[in-house]
Amino acid sequence: MAQNNIKNSIVLCTMICSIFVAGCANRQQNMPLYDTVTVVENTVIDENSVPIFPKKAALTTDTAQRFALDLPKRCTVDWNNQSVVTVVPEEKIEIVRLNTGDALPDLKVSDYEFKKMYLKDALEKLLDDTDISVVEDQATFEKISGTISTSSLTDAVELMAKLGRVYYSYDAEFGEIHLTANGKWMIKMPKDETMIMAILDAMRGADVRNLLVNWQDKTVVFEGNYQTEREVSKIISDVSSKKYVLAWDIDVYRVYPKSDSAIVWMNMLPAFGENNIRMSIPGVVGRTLVVSPEINTKTLQEFISQQANMVLVSQGTFAIPNGWQSRFDIGQCGKEDRLETDLIIGATGKYGDYGGYKKIDAKIVLSTTNGELTSFKVPSNVGDNYVIVGIPTHSFVTTPETLISPFAELVVFMSPRLISIVDAGTVKGNTPLSGDELREFLNQ
Repeated sequence: MAQNNIKNSIVLCTMICSIFVAGCANRQQNMPLYDTVTVVENTVIDENSVPIFPKKAALTTDTAQRFALDLPKRCTVDWNNQSVVTVVPEEKIEIVRLNTGDALPDLKVSDYEFKKMYLKDALEKLLDDTDISVVEDQATFEKISGTISTSSLTDAVELMAKLGRVYYSYDAEFGEIHLTANGKWMIKMPKDETMIMAILDAMRGADVRNLLVNWQDKTVVFEGNYQTEREVSKIISDVSSKKYVLAWDIDVYRVYPKSDSAIVWMNMLPAFGENNIRMSIPGVVGRTLVVSPEINTKTLQEFISQQANMVLVSQGTFAIPNGWQSRFDIGQCGKEDRLETDLIIGATGKYGDYGGYKKIDAKIVLSTTNGELTSFKVPSNVGDNYVIVGIPTHSFVTTPETLISPFAELVVFMSPRLISIVDAGTVKGNTPLSGDELREFLNQ
């Protein structure tokens, strides 16, 4: 009897365990399965997790910040239709001040003298017998002195405002003259887009910012103070008196040698012939080769491809009024992830007599935010090209180690162009010169 009870107990326990194991198996089948579980700062991350991002400040995104209507014009070069010399008709460049208000009353001023007075006080004294009041929208600090014998009220106020380096506007409805230290202007530009970019770059070089460019009606609006107006007026006057504008079309390459050695640039001599290598100009870093038109982007790429692989980093164009300076920002016309994004190619130059020869006398400067990397003084004939070689790619590496080969280098191809500004009656529209016309121009 006891043995039967023990036997029954064993069977019962076996059945219970079987039921428990079966239940566990069913429970395991119903549980979700995860291939991987990642724990980040005590939070479980899986494929069903919703990402959580830190709050960002209300700032313009980088891609919106870089939006610019002139980039397609600056960052594209048609190497198949490039003109060495282009003739454009002379056009008037006009600068007009905006927000001048209503016309002042037709009053006369005579025998008025002011000595070391603030502009507001001098105007209030002048207008003492009228219903016109003076309001300072911005504080003015210049003291003025002068004498007006006979003048209209408009000319008198204009003169006094210039002495105080202040701008005024008149509100006829309220009879108020408003004074402000800042003004707003519109420049009516020429039709040629290269001319427009040359003027814009000259203005940016003079630290004139926040330019509003309307490419449809060819106008530029800017704001500033009296000094800003003087700088821009000087640029407009100088550009209007110049007869040439210089421009450079540029390709920038990163070159990777196919072997563990640097590119042998001396091989260009047998490849192209000595007559096609005009000059060799060393810099602190790198070297500039002045070459004939036979060496262009196509033939240069064919030569380099025999020794190395190459990647186009950036491409574009920039222009300067004769004797001014401008720059080409690599990052503006290239991909953001390039090592060379920080590089700037600056140029100053003029076209004219160079020791009895007609040449483009230029200074090319390569720089980054850390300062000048190298520079070259390059006198060249119209039609010649520049090839800058020997700039190590490691110049732009900021990390202690890199996967970039120590023999990789930056190669810059620059092709100068000349824009000749002539009387409007002698030419219609933008006219590229070639053949006999180009030879005649260069022989003048």
